Amino acid sequence: MRRGRRALIEYTGRPSMLERIALHQTRLRTPGLGLEGKGVALGAKGLALLPSLDRLVAWLSVYTREHSLEDLMSSLEIQIVRSKLGTREITLSFAAESSDRMDRVAETARLVGGFTFTGTSRHFVQYRDAAAPFGYDATQLISTDAALVLYHDRFTQVYELDKAVQLRSLLLRLMPHVDPSTNEDNGPRIIVAEQGLGPALIHYFVRSRVEGEVAVAEWPPDSAFDEGPVRRYVMRIPELPKRMRPLMAKTPGLTTFLPAGPGVAVEMGYRHPVALRACPVFDAGGLVLIRGRGDEPWSLEKTPQMGDLRAFARVELRTSEGADSAIATGAKLPDPVRVPIRIVPSPSPWKNVTATWILPPQISLLRRIAYALPHQTILRTQVAITPRGAFLRSSAGIEAIPLGTFFVEIHPNLFIPAGYDVTPAIAPEVLYRALGASASQVLFIDMHARAMAVDETAFSPLEMALLEAQAWEPLVAEAIQRALEEQPVDLKLEPLGMFALSQVQPPPAPAEGAPPQLPPKS
Repeated sequence: MRRGRRALIEYTGRPSMLERIALHQTRLRTPGLGLEGKGVALGAKGLALLPSLDRLVAWLSVYTREHSLEDLMSSLEIQIVRSKLGTREITLSFAAESSDRMDRVAETARLVGGFTFTGTSRHFVQYRDAAAPFGYDATQLISTDAALVLYHDRFTQVYELDKAVQLRSLLLRLMPHVDPSTNEDNGPRIIVAEQGLGPALIHYFVRSRVEGEVAVAEWPPDSAFDEGPVRRYVMRIPELPKRMRPLMAKTPGLTTFLPAGPGVAVEMGYRHPVALRACPVFDAGGLVLIRGRGDEPWSLEKTPQMGDLRAFARVELRTSEGADSAIATGAKLPDPVRVPIRIVPSPSPWKNVTATWILPPQISLLRRIAYALPHQTILRTQVAITPRGAFLRSSAGIEAIPLGTFFVEIHPNLFIPAGYDVTPAIAPEVLYRALGASASQVLFIDMHARAMAVDETAFSPLEMALLEAQAWEPLVAEAIQRALEEQPVDLKLEPLGMFALSQVQPPPAPAEGAPPQLPPKS
């Protein structure tokens, strides 16, 4: 046959019928095979050939560990195929869409011992690998009525479809692996109790202050000899205490499950081979409980109505003797119980220290410290001078003035010494009301539990109270005409020549016996 025409030949078992695609090659022989934007040969579908069922489970386990099957579910098909030699293998087909998706599938298939192909309808060629980064194309096409023809660099084989495998059914038939570490996992739990244990377990949870929900579910009878459906209590516990986990795992008649995805849970102490959270094949409105030891899963098409555990707590009634309620014959205010307040040391760190009380002997020291205080401290501080001393307040903190007794504000306009607490331990609002001060008064309670009230209007800015009045002397400015009447001094500079002092006359000699004197001013 001439090269360039699509050749159809009978299957001869030749080991390789592929050629590598070169860069910028545009002509391909395989029907439905094209080049995507990256130049990679890609058909409408991708296909992974796996030798056995355990390799399929391995592929699902590895792929779902890091990726979700959600983007593949709309086109995913699992088929058992049969070759002419009678061997059965498994194919997993899906929409290719892009080389990125095909690369992820091919890497996983290569890891578990499978092969990856791409095509459109019947003919599928080997997907690209390190030897052919742009993919492969068939040199000749096999003429056959088989449902599937696979071209690989190691073999060329035709397959007939045997039967389809549903992913949901496969996941339910897989037996979970024993994994005791799941007993320590945190998170919600689903507990299924047999009908005889349900009420006692509800009372146990209510008594132990465990929150949760409960419902009663029905399953078909296990055998024809059972008279009615099997009823079990299904409880959803958001957080099961650690002390109860061994009890829930070892008590006969109780089965605990850990949610593994929307609408599915696996028995505690076991782990499913596939990450079920990455397999969106279960209805979120229903519930599938996968059990260990090879037991059949429990399925609920629709989750039954659930109620709060506390609504099913055990109810006890009083005896019928006597009236329903005792009616009071009178009411009055109780006698007051009054105790004096005490100020006791507190181990808590100081917080909100915004006031200080300076005794009269220390006010002179405050005057000296005032020269070293920064401007912002003086600006934000207020002071009230009383016969008991000076009370200073600053909303930004009073620690910059290291004098007196520091106070903390426990309530608006109520101060107690820093490092102390009030006993009895009553709320600051109650203490403020009990002292009976008006809203215009600021209360200070000292270490002897004595309350001192300072009127709010007595506080003034510290910068206004620091400086005292200074004596001053008036000065009268003189008329400016006196300064203007003076003649200006006219200075003239003349050159002195090379010997500047040659023309200077020496001073006259002093009289005999007279002391030396300076020359007169000229």
